[in-house]
Amino acid sequence: MNAMYVTFLGVPSSVGEELEQALHGEGLAIECRHLTLESPSLPQVFPPGLVVLWDVGGPLEEEIGVCRRLASISSLSRTCLVVLTRRDPAAQEAMILAGVSECISPIEERWAPNLLTLTRRMGVPSRSATQSGGLTSSRVPPERALQTLLAATTADLGHDFFRTLVKQLAEAFRVTCAMVGQMIPEQDSIRTLAFWGQGSFQNDVTYPLQGTPCHNAIACSICHYADDVSQHFPEDLMLVDLGLRGYLGAALRSTKGEVIGVLAILHDQLLDAGEMDFALLGAFAARAGAELERIQAHAELERTRDFLRNTLEAVPEPLFVKDRSHHFVAVNSAFCRVMGRPAEQLLGKTTMDFLPDHQAQAFWTQDEQTFTSGQSGEQEQTFTDSSGITRAIVTNRAVFPGADGQPALVAVIRDFTERKRLETQLRLADRMTSMGTLAAGVAHEINNPLAYVCSNLTFLSEQLAQETLPPEALPELREVVAETQEGAGRVRSIVQDLKTFARSDEERRGPINVHQVIDGALRLVRNEMMRSNARLERALAPVPAILGNEARLGQVLVNLLVNAVQAFPEKRSENNLIRVSTWSDGAKRVVVEVEDNGAGMSTEVQQRIFDPFFTTKPVGEGTGLGLAICHSIVQSMGGQIEVRSTPGQGTTFVLSLPAFVQEDEEDGTAARGSVAEGQEPARLRAIG
Repeated sequence: MNAMYVTFLGVPSSVGEELEQALHGEGLAIECRHLTLESPSLPQVFPPGLVVLWDVGGPLEEEIGVCRRLASISSLSRTCLVVLTRRDPAAQEAMILAGVSECISPIEERWAPNLLTLTRRMGVPSRSATQSGGLTSSRVPPERALQTLLAATTADLGHDFFRTLVKQLAEAFRVTCAMVGQMIPEQDSIRTLAFWGQGSFQNDVTYPLQGTPCHNAIACSICHYADDVSQHFPEDLMLVDLGLRGYLGAALRSTKGEVIGVLAILHDQLLDAGEMDFALLGAFAARAGAELERIQAHAELERTRDFLRNTLEAVPEPLFVKDRSHHFVAVNSAFCRVMGRPAEQLLGKTTMDFLPDHQAQAFWTQDEQTFTSGQSGEQEQTFTDSSGITRAIVTNRAVFPGADGQPALVAVIRDFTERKRLETQLRLADRMTSMGTLAAGVAHEINNPLAYVCSNLTFLSEQLAQETLPPEALPELREVVAETQEGAGRVRSIVQDLKTFARSDEERRGPINVHQVIDGALRLVRNEMMRSNARLERALAPVPAILGNEARLGQVLVNLLVNAVQAFPEKRSENNLIRVSTWSDGAKRVVVEVEDNGAGMSTEVQQRIFDPFFTTKPVGEGTGLGLAICHSIVQSMGGQIEVRSTPGQGTTFVLSLPAFVQEDEEDGTAARGSVAEGQEPARLRAIG
């Protein structure tokens, strides 16, 4: 056996002298060094040979920690780590599992005999062995083995790489078996990814780490047993079944330094290895670790992609994701059905490629507003689907950080065409209900002027039946005609108010003269107000027009006025008062107030007054939908409706609506007011 380097760590001087003399006497040591564990000069790599550690007898866990640290330092330098200890066999086994090559106990207080026996048996590497590689003549030279392995594995990826690697390793090292395995931390086991044994690929297996040399390889980065490995690990049945004697294994690590697997070669004969062999196996362990990490990352990416795809598909509403340049990067099946195209045709495209220009521009504008503001929100708009049907939709948009660091936009579309149709029918039914309530009063309002219109027409008919009319009769006839025209005008106004109130063109929007709508609503409820002996006060300050639908605003005001009338007690009173007022809240809002001094409402009622189907009226006298519909109408016009009330003192409903402006398309200037009859507006918008 060639001479070697010996490093003593923390060994008492008397014991160190005994061991040094014995090793020199046998010609086994070239140089001996004595170091302490606390020495600042403790090397990062030990010279090839023997490292002898003294066990001071402290807590076992502390000693195991020291063993692991030293084993990781000594592994790449091809040294054997020996511990001089007086501990029992169980403790010694724990230290061996921590990476120690052997534990030695004294014989009658002498440590040298067992150390010499161990050195001869284990074939501790010497300087010459390390330089030559310690290989038999049948081994492929390391340089040639490296070239062969690189050439064979460069083109392969994934599991093909592992199969090629283990086969080439076995042939290059001239060993019986080679395997690469993946850690399964939750089971503390290894699952082989490729296993070459006795000239062919073997079935992949999963086996526990505990009690195997792979456990030491993982704990110490590299583990080598030149011979009798099955005796060190009797619980590893694979070693016994295959008759394996030598083992060389290296841990596979991720870029974070975490152990993720092991690469090992095993032989049914003596497996000597030198410094070049350790470096070669370590290099390919690093390459295998990188490939395994790439496979795991790819698998995780696939799982994440599948999870995202399943999540998108689980959303029943149409959903899409766009990048900052407004291109679709993800869509679900519901969106594909709406667009009438498969995902492959949508991805990478924009709405400009599929929708009519005006709809595509509306989508682009709303998407861009969300991108710019970074605030989520929802917008209503119309959309023509693949079958040509125009639908009413609400699009909820939100921005989130994309994979490239740029913002991305996710949007969910809700089709509320049917809901909007039902709401329209409900509002129309509510108007018809209000008309039924007002029918008697409206009939009375029509009957009064109609009576004297009919009487005047009879008088005129009688006068015109005469052959000649005296000149003095003409002034009276002119007066009768004027009265008839005035009466017919009153009837026409009432009918026009009814038509305006009842018409169903709810989608028509334009500038509204608020005072005109108030006048129409007051004419419709005038008879109801007279029956309750309510006195009307009007405080209508000049206000700009608003943008909306005249019939729908009239419906709101009639509901509020009827509610005000019904708030008075049944007994007629001279003090019943309804006050309607308007004013402009700056240049952006128009405020309408309907106030009464009726019974008022409690706080609890005020909190629920706009809830659908909530009513304080007796059963059969109210649906509880009137104020809920009012709330919906006002919100659809971009406004707000609020209530203030005190029990016994009265109630005030406050409408706040956005003012309407006309923008000149040429210079972008804006002017408040309505559009002149017959004039085509350049562009209309509401502000507020």
